[in-house]
Amino acid sequence: MDHIQNSEYFKGRGAQVNTHNRFAKLRYTAEHIEGLDEPFLENTQTELIDEFPKKVISVSDSPDLSFMYSVNPYQGCEHGCIYCYARNAHEYWGYSAGLDFERKIIVKRNVAEVLERQFNLKSYQPATIMLSGNTDCYQPIERKLKLTRSILSVMLKYRHPVSIISKNNLILRDVDLLRDLAQLQLVSVAVTLNSLNEELRQKMEPRTVTAGGRLKVMEKLANAGIPVMLMCAPIVPGLNSEEMPALIRAAADHGARAASYTIVRLNGAIGGIFTDWVQKAYPDRAEKVLNGIAACHGGRLNDSQWGRRIRGDGKMAESIRQLFKIAVRKYMPGEGIPPLRTDLFTPLRGRQTSLF
Repeated sequence: MDHIQNSEYFKGRGAQVNTHNRFAKLRYTAEHIEGLDEPFLENTQTELIDEFPKKVISVSDSPDLSFMYSVNPYQGCEHGCIYCYARNAHEYWGYSAGLDFERKIIVKRNVAEVLERQFNLKSYQPATIMLSGNTDCYQPIERKLKLTRSILSVMLKYRHPVSIISKNNLILRDVDLLRDLAQLQLVSVAVTLNSLNEELRQKMEPRTVTAGGRLKVMEKLANAGIPVMLMCAPIVPGLNSEEMPALIRAAADHGARAASYTIVRLNGAIGGIFTDWVQKAYPDRAEKVLNGIAACHGGRLNDSQWGRRIRGDGKMAESIRQLFKIAVRKYMPGEGIPPLRTDLFTPLRGRQTSLF
């Protein structure tokens, strides 16, 4: 693996290394570590980097995804989840998928303005937009910048459907907007929760809200009339795979109407980042975990095959699939999340105006 080593375990960060950016021609290496007066790799503070895009709606044609449109006000994420598939995208910005992903956050300060402009294009056809299709729209910096709240205000103004996935209780700040959207059947929320084990959560998702905190988020959203579901993701064989029934039961007890799951896959730089992390965080079972992941993905950590890359394949993946189905059937027998409406969408160009 091509990375910079550090003997210390960085508490409060998921990645423990900065992997080499495959697009970069040059790289930093510690050829003579004994000649350094200070550690080569420091756990530096988070840096915000402004970006002003001309378009903010991303379109996906992946058959594995339930959404086609997504908007991400932030690229990179301070939550530091070690498994995050969005880490690879950070390399396109010239940064590492490792520690850089967690401490160099790209901010789209004009996201609401550009979104509104796109809504008013004659060619625009409404479809549910996912917030956090890439990185969490309620990550810590959102408390100050309020970009996600500005997006929700635009959604309500235009009567546009939006789905949200998050693991941060900051979403409760926007219950007023979410309640108004829910009354029009224009919003649903998925809360990501993959373990009730706090020790595992602190290592695998170091800057996220506790499991108990996320369950309270589900309960408060449900009590406000906002459709909420559990995103049990990702399942990591040998770390949290046996928790699925308890997770689904807990979510159902706190108001979740439905559940979904994914099995972890370690594409691109994430394979090296995760391997380094699990060997440091859980040295006693690292090989078992890595072998279990590979068993779900055709014998490799890297998996790009449609279908299999999300839910896995093989005996272990099938046992996880059956465990999920049985738990959902037992604890969530209802009809799930209702489809969101697109027929209420009203762009400014379609509204009647008067001079009087």
